[in-house]
Amino acid sequence: MLLLVPALLAQCWLHAQLTRFETSRGTETATYQEAIAFYQQLDKASTQVRMLTTGPTDAGYPLHLVLVSPDADTDPASWQRRRRVIIMVNNGIHPGEPDGIDASMMLVRDVVKGTVTLPPNVCLGIVPVYNIGGALNRGAFSRANQNGPLAYGFRGNSQNLDLNRDFVKADSYEARSFARAFQLLQPDILIDNHVSDGADFQHVFTLLTTQYDKLGAPLGDWLRRTFEPALYADMARKGWNLFPYVNFDSYDLSRGMTQFYEPPRYSSGYAALFQTIGFVPETHMLKPYDQRVRSTYDFMRTVVAQSAAHAAELKAKRQAARQAVQQASSWPLSWAPDRNRADTLTFLGYRRDTVISQVSGLPVMQYNRQQPFSAPVRFFSYFVPAKEVKVPRYYVLPQGWHAVADRLKENGVQLTAIKNDTTIQVTAYRIASYKTSPRAFEKHYRQSDIQLETTTQTVQLLKGDYLISLAQPARRYLLEVLEPLGDDSFFSWNYFDAILQQKEGYSDYRWETVAADWLEKNPALRQQLEEKKKADPAFAGNSSAILNWVYKNSPYYEPAHLRYPVFRIE
Repeated sequence: MLLLVPALLAQCWLHAQLTRFETSRGTETATYQEAIAFYQQLDKASTQVRMLTTGPTDAGYPLHLVLVSPDADTDPASWQRRRRVIIMVNNGIHPGEPDGIDASMMLVRDVVKGTVTLPPNVCLGIVPVYNIGGALNRGAFSRANQNGPLAYGFRGNSQNLDLNRDFVKADSYEARSFARAFQLLQPDILIDNHVSDGADFQHVFTLLTTQYDKLGAPLGDWLRRTFEPALYADMARKGWNLFPYVNFDSYDLSRGMTQFYEPPRYSSGYAALFQTIGFVPETHMLKPYDQRVRSTYDFMRTVVAQSAAHAAELKAKRQAARQAVQQASSWPLSWAPDRNRADTLTFLGYRRDTVISQVSGLPVMQYNRQQPFSAPVRFFSYFVPAKEVKVPRYYVLPQGWHAVADRLKENGVQLTAIKNDTTIQVTAYRIASYKTSPRAFEKHYRQSDIQLETTTQTVQLLKGDYLISLAQPARRYLLEVLEPLGDDSFFSWNYFDAILQQKEGYSDYRWETVAADWLEKNPALRQQLEEKKKADPAFAGNSSAILNWVYKNSPYYEPAHLRYPVFRIE
């Protein structure tokens, strides 16, 4: 009997292999195990494909990354040296939205078979299934609004986290392993495949694009005026009428629609920190699963084709954006839509009717698919800075904040350990006031409405504390996570909550004596106290408040209380 060599067996498998999506005629999606086994076979079948792992996940399985090249070069460092366009594709962040899982499997197979040509200047890095725990938690009922597939995964991961809120705070192993994959690839474009959940309308495929202004003028303007229109035109040629991710404040179209605001907790907002263009496809949950997967497949092919056609421009604009970030003396920490500027788009919707509910017997709203309409709508996609911060030369991070240091390193930040104990003059923030959310959000009781006081202080640093230069590629990432006022700063996500609690105090009977002695030795402070008492009768009648005021204006009060531990060197 003829014995087939492994490579020939792999080729035989390749030419006969169909995905579960295809064999079920567009009604089912691959399981996690099927997806990984499929890519393992592709790895064996072709030198164009290499599958590796970048770290653990909360589910106990490794996070896989599939590298796809037009030739046998599957080294991301080589891709970068050769100035190839690198497209990263993330699938199954919400495994109940598995369109990208199936579309990516077919795309890589078709590249290996040769029925789809990967241009010589484009490479792919694909995460087959990001939320593995959610994918293993498979069922048929968690997506009540969705039309297929027959069974699918669950939104929460193995910690019940929504991983599309975790890219900066990184509570999950998935987010930390993703950061390693992202830094390995250093992609020009990120595609994070999703399914929408909301209003009903005619569009099968909607697209959330990185906010143009957040990318900066060189890259954002080019994306708005050149690259994204090319994607829309190519998808139209394929039969898909694209529309931006639907984000109406209400269904009153006269009020217009605002581009979705994407702080760095989201994949596209995270990618923007590194001047990477982010696309979040949102296929419509009520459209047949077959259409959703096919449109996702076509979109990825479109991005590949247009990236190849515009490769030189894309690389040049990204480089200009990186240079602009490095040269900026100040940087926005948050953004707000400009209500004075809008583009006009054509929205394909359905009329809304009021009908009598078969469940409650009461009037309810229902979309009438027998009454489609086409209407112009203003699209507010121009944003202006809402908060800005001056860029320091360095940050100083005491080494005891291990969780912060670990996340910085995973995101490519270079930390320099101080070699000797030293004292240094720094700019320090004090948290003057803040509000803590009364309800948990993704494991956190977030801080908001933060007010800062800024002072110049001389602080003692220990050997091993970190000096962090802002003259590095992660400059914008550093600003947005280490400045307390950032949309998704580490302070807002509770990484520094230990400073909000006093560690020392006093007993009133003892402090009475010490405070009196301190006021005796400091007549200027005594004068301030008397003036405060005259101006505030309630304070003057509250002995505890008076003692506390003296304490906080004395050297007995601990300097670490409410002092933000990350210092700035201007």
